[in-house]
Amino acid sequence: MDLFTHVIFAYLLSFVIWGPAAPQYIAAGALAGGLPDADILLFPLTRWFPRLHHRGIVHTILGVTVIAAVGSVLVPYLPYFTHASTLLYFVAMEVGGLSHLVLDGFTNYAVAPLEPFSRRILKLDADLAVNLVTIGLTAGTLVVLIAEHGTVAFNVWVETVWILIGIYGGYLLLRGAARWRAGVVRRREGFGAVMPSATPWHWLLVDEQDTPDRYRLRFRELELGRGPSGPEHRLEVRKLPPTPGPVASPQDALDRTYLAAMAKNEWIAENYHAGAALERGGVYEVYWFMVGVGGLRRAFGVRGQIDRTTGAITLRTGFLRIPAEVRAAI
Repeated sequence: MDLFTHVIFAYLLSFVIWGPAAPQYIAAGALAGGLPDADILLFPLTRWFPRLHHRGIVHTILGVTVIAAVGSVLVPYLPYFTHASTLLYFVAMEVGGLSHLVLDGFTNYAVAPLEPFSRRILKLDADLAVNLVTIGLTAGTLVVLIAEHGTVAFNVWVETVWILIGIYGGYLLLRGAARWRAGVVRRREGFGAVMPSATPWHWLLVDEQDTPDRYRLRFRELELGRGPSGPEHRLEVRKLPPTPGPVASPQDALDRTYLAAMAKNEWIAENYHAGAALERGGVYEVYWFMVGVGGLRRAFGVRGQIDRTTGAITLRTGFLRIPAEVRAAI
């Protein structure tokens, strides 16, 4: 989830626990809900301490507990916070931090909450980590809360917060129910996983095999209430290092650009990805892109060329428009 959604969700959850009479603990929980994403600022240190990478050790129960312990001592000295029970501040920040892990696990990005003791991941694949629906919901919540601050009666503010809690809770329940139903269809159709889209009723059925020498992927769109729709897409490539020499076919172009494309953009390498190669005169134009995030018309990925005679490769990364002939080729 995006940072602001984490903060708003932790705020609403803390309101449920503490009620309107304890704003200091609500604020502490909201602060802790966003703090795990501060690990992105630690990227200069990841060369020497790999566990400090984003969604690493800070995104664990141990990490949020350390944050809560330190925060419970420091938070009372911040502006607008009152001096109160250190233990209750710790509990508030622990709950806020744990809500961050739960929300991340609810999305299509995995966290390992028990590290360093266990590598077992938490990944429900019920929502997209960056979703315009949740971003819009969060933005609307912020506007309402800011607009009501100091301008409405206290009981009106309390009722508004409860309404927002109902909206957020209803959205998560809808997503969870849709994920359960998509899982039923996945098992029936023989796929290995499902991936959410920006709406609760559109999903992607996915089957991936990633070995040291080959990458295989098949996927198909799913519309809840109607079942699988459209063609089933398939991809299989050999992971060949870029080598000079003539390129024999579009498949050869994919095989020889795969490793270079994944090195160019490690983000797509960590997610389900597909590719296609088109003959364009003296070159093959290649596309490697994430599936299921931007649909099959626009997607985040790598685009480039491989010279049919020399095998020379040029690549660039970005948010790509996927031509119709590429969609038809996979």
